[in-house]
Amino acid sequence: MGLNLSQLVQFIVLALLQGVTELFPVSSLGHTVILPGVLGWGDVLSDPNFVAVLVMLHLGTAAALLLYFRSDWIKLLQGGMRVLMAGRLTPDVDPGGYGRQLVLVVVGCVPVGITGVLLQKAVEADFAVPVLAAAFLVMNGAVLLAGEMLWRRQRERARAALALHGGMNMKMDDVSVEEKIAEGDGKSINDMSFMQALLVGLAQAFALIPGFSRSGLTMVAGMATGLSHEAAARFAFLTATPVILGAGIIEVPKLLQHQYRSELLAAGIGALVAGTAAYLSVHFLMKYFETNRLDPFAYYCIGAGLLGFIYFAVTSHVL
Repeated sequence: MGLNLSQLVQFIVLALLQGVTELFPVSSLGHTVILPGVLGWGDVLSDPNFVAVLVMLHLGTAAALLLYFRSDWIKLLQGGMRVLMAGRLTPDVDPGGYGRQLVLVVVGCVPVGITGVLLQKAVEADFAVPVLAAAFLVMNGAVLLAGEMLWRRQRERARAALALHGGMNMKMDDVSVEEKIAEGDGKSINDMSFMQALLVGLAQAFALIPGFSRSGLTMVAGMATGLSHEAAARFAFLTATPVILGAGIIEVPKLLQHQYRSELLAAGIGALVAGTAAYLSVHFLMKYFETNRLDPFAYYCIGAGLLGFIYFAVTSHVL
């Protein structure tokens, strides 16, 4: 039979949770697995359409990202068209670098796209294992802390390099990068190489595991290349959008084939709720990462993950 009122409420709660946590570096997938386990919503996790409905929530998030970054996407697509028609990535064809940025985004999406196709069934099988999601959430927090430590060391090395070379005695190209990193600003997306974009994409692929954050892993990988927090967040959100839309193309038809309108209604309402929450979240985060760091999210993940792991271990008589 279709969803009852209680299940509809549960899906809406999960939609709100997903919309908030998808863009925060705290793993929305992990939270939408852990929370039902804590609240005893096993019927939600065991529902055969859970994955498809969850993807509909992600489509709401993708719509929010497209709306928020609409000016960026217009510039990226315009730059991409100029580069495609000219057949080359040169400053005369792409003076703003938007065509090159579009290629970087595409390169960053390739690893997670391939991994998702190859490992989709294995990932779906892990959805109903809250204790594993809790453990991976702790690991996600550790990765965020490690990323911040690496970023701070980069700043220290940049400051040392500036002092060693006498600041403005360095070449101007070197000074611009070193000074920006030393001051905590960091490189822009256009400063990335295509290999660095590929490595960032590989990091994003690990977010298929419940408990690991897509935005968190992508940000840490971007920061490892020297990107600022703001640039790393922007690149993470830009690369997430095509990936989420691609997942929707695969999963939504499965949901539409179902005969119960209540599940379609839950998915539609959930997508709207998740999209609204996601838009507010990305607006906050882009302002936050102009001056702030990943540490608070890291401590949250470690704390929440440990509590969740202990809870599930005790209730399942593992400890």
